[in-house]
Amino acid sequence: MRKDVRILLVGEPKVGKTSLIMSLVSEEFPDEVPLRAEEITIPADVTPERVPTHIVDYSEAEQTEEQLFQEISKANVICIVYAVNNKKSIEKVTSHWIPLINDRTDKDSRVPLILVGNKSDLVEHSSMETILPIMNQYQDIETCVECSAKNLKNISELFYYAQKAVLHPTGPLYCPEEKELKPSCIKSLTRIFKVSDLDNDGILNDNELNFFQRTCFNTPLAPQALEDVKNVVRRNMTDGVNDDGLTLKGFLFLHTLFIQRGRHETTWTVLRRFGYDDDLELTQEYLFPMVKIPPDCTTELNHNAYLFLQSVFDKHDKDKDCALSPEEVKDLFKVFPYMPWGPDVNHTVGTNEQGWITYQGYLSQWTQYFIDSKTPCVMLAAKSDLHEVRQHYSLSPHEFCRKHKLHPPQPFTCSTIEAPSKDIYTRLTTMAMYPHARLRCMCACNRCSYCLCQNLLKLELLRSIKAQLCRVVFNRHMAQADLKNSTFWLRASVGATVFAVLGFAMYRALLKQR
Repeated sequence: MRKDVRILLVGEPKVGKTSLIMSLVSEEFPDEVPLRAEEITIPADVTPERVPTHIVDYSEAEQTEEQLFQEISKANVICIVYAVNNKKSIEKVTSHWIPLINDRTDKDSRVPLILVGNKSDLVEHSSMETILPIMNQYQDIETCVECSAKNLKNISELFYYAQKAVLHPTGPLYCPEEKELKPSCIKSLTRIFKVSDLDNDGILNDNELNFFQRTCFNTPLAPQALEDVKNVVRRNMTDGVNDDGLTLKGFLFLHTLFIQRGRHETTWTVLRRFGYDDDLELTQEYLFPMVKIPPDCTTELNHNAYLFLQSVFDKHDKDKDCALSPEEVKDLFKVFPYMPWGPDVNHTVGTNEQGWITYQGYLSQWTQYFIDSKTPCVMLAAKSDLHEVRQHYSLSPHEFCRKHKLHPPQPFTCSTIEAPSKDIYTRLTTMAMYPHARLRCMCACNRCSYCLCQNLLKLELLRSIKAQLCRVVFNRHMAQADLKNSTFWLRASVGATVFAVLGFAMYRALLKQR
């Protein structure tokens, strides 16, 4: 929302522009009216929207055309004032003022216009019959207000509508010619509906409607009020309410109704609460909120954050297989402005047999979680030249590595006379080349990358052979599960013996090759 509002009053001489401003400020009609009122600022605490408002007067007698153009370029909303008892001033609205303003503003960023019919106390009839065709012709006209500076009729309302036209504009939301929401507004409200649909069933039930109501307006709806809202939708469209819940079509219809009835502020309150700016783009503050981290501190997700992430996972895991298919991942990120995970995500986190992201893999994207990940990890013990201090954590670094089957912490320091050790770079390179070889290096020198790689290859080969032998024994066990216990144990023992002999023989052979 804007931090302030600048209102400019223009119109033919003697239509009462200055009188309107002075009547608003003094709350009485002035005895003497100057040619032009000085710019005034209404403090935020006395305006309905709690935003400072600047009101600027224009006088043809005191200002040049260039000064008028400068004021037009600075204005957030322009009130074109005419006298309801003066047909010429009404004709000048379309023949002079609207074309002049449009020529001085960008086509894509036109300022909203308010038509102001002053001196309503001098006539018994309304000018609206003449003004309505003008309003239908020009999209930039927000509304028309008839008022009287002399008897203070609709003076406060005039400036309220002007302020509202800036803070809650119709243009980005609604197309008056087609009488429907604009595509960008539909897209934004659809995202808000999906965020509020907590169980992802395509319907806002009473609990979800109250969640939405509290989120936007800080107060729930009474049961009868909820029924009244749904009844309004039922009377106007057949598929707006389903299974006693509000559908997306019904949700969009309600906002169309708000705008058509002049309650733009309701829709804008909802949009801004969910992070949208005046151009219906998600703000940077909403997308990337500032997190203040004290010096020498780090951050991590707390229990509530994990519960939230779990609820999001459960919400989109529609087949309840504890994994997210590509379609389910796509559905999860429909509320995002862009897809944050690249196409390689399925190759860097835990997946099931179908290659779908498991719950553990999903969590790893939010916490650098490495358990069951396909990405190798190493813990670095920096500043190893200094005395080791006790780590204030439930597990020491060595215990942590032992618990998660990682290499022990790799010591490293740059604060030595000699050149820094290259061991860490050797280890990183080897782990990148052989990401699944998590066994410790058995090379004697522990410095030769060739020896390190050769030993890892041999150990990987041994592990592969052992795994195949285990599968043979297991398959035999499953095929002969109906045999007597004695026969079973005898054959299992023979199989285990064969496994041990072959494994040992292969190990000896590999050692000889070395």
